[in-house]
Amino acid sequence: MPITAEFEYVKPKDMDEALHVFSLYREKARALAGGTDLVVHLKEGLAKPEVVVDLKGLPELGGLALNGDVLRIGALVTFSDLIESPLVKAKFPLLLESALTVASTGVRNRATVAGNICSAVPSADSAPALAVYEAVVLVRGLKGERRVPVAAWFTGPKKTALAPDEIVTAVELKLPAKKHAGCYMKLSRYEGEDLAQGGIAVLAFADNTYRVAFCALGPKPARCPKTELVLNGNKLSEKLLEKAADAILQEVSPISDIRSSKEYRLHMTRVMLGRALQAAVARLFGKGPKYGTENIA
Repeated sequence: MPITAEFEYVKPKDMDEALHVFSLYREKARALAGGTDLVVHLKEGLAKPEVVVDLKGLPELGGLALNGDVLRIGALVTFSDLIESPLVKAKFPLLLESALTVASTGVRNRATVAGNICSAVPSADSAPALAVYEAVVLVRGLKGERRVPVAAWFTGPKKTALAPDEIVTAVELKLPAKKHAGCYMKLSRYEGEDLAQGGIAVLAFADNTYRVAFCALGPKPARCPKTELVLNGNKLSEKLLEKAADAILQEVSPISDIRSSKEYRLHMTRVMLGRALQAAVARLFGKGPKYGTENIA
């Protein structure tokens, strides 16, 4: 399907020029990085910008590096970049595991992590992992830079805290100081490229504390504080898993759609949480499945 919409194309030479374009056009400008969402929306008439701003030539938006205990993921870093990074594999394996579930290899080669959270679809696969790592989104406008905790980033379905005149420059994750392990469980209809019917990420720590987050089980990805409260301070047991499963059902609000019914999602939320917790704890002690090799799908 060709792109028939008319718009101005701008490829800024530096960040200052890019920010001035967004300041001028605001809601009528769209950023182009990976383009996996934007190009589809242009073809289908879902996006009708006056200007498309190509950010791929801005070197300050690139880079994947660990500075001390903080991983900086530049806005142009793709999911394939994460998957191929020895640093991510060694230090942030849960991020690797979630990246492997995103769409197909072809899409992952172009799709950026920043773009995934900017699309803010409820099923964004990167969101639960970023949530349990307590990531921070760095955004910049002409007035300066802001740091937005990922917990405050998603404001609704396809809505974020990003202002119309701002650009995401990077996402930062701090490596937890305590020994930990994680798991991302994604429920999908078939093996291969599919949007999540539901997804749950877990980080388990050696002191019996836990972080839990979900996607595709509510209007926006989110952490699960009630579930974490039930879990924290306790070793996993069948009784604890039942209590946690009951708690998480108070925090999700899935819908019925073409991919799944609400009732099925609720049932599988309990299953996914239990399996993710068990896998994360097993990995904490050097057991369990290898990251990225087993999934609920």
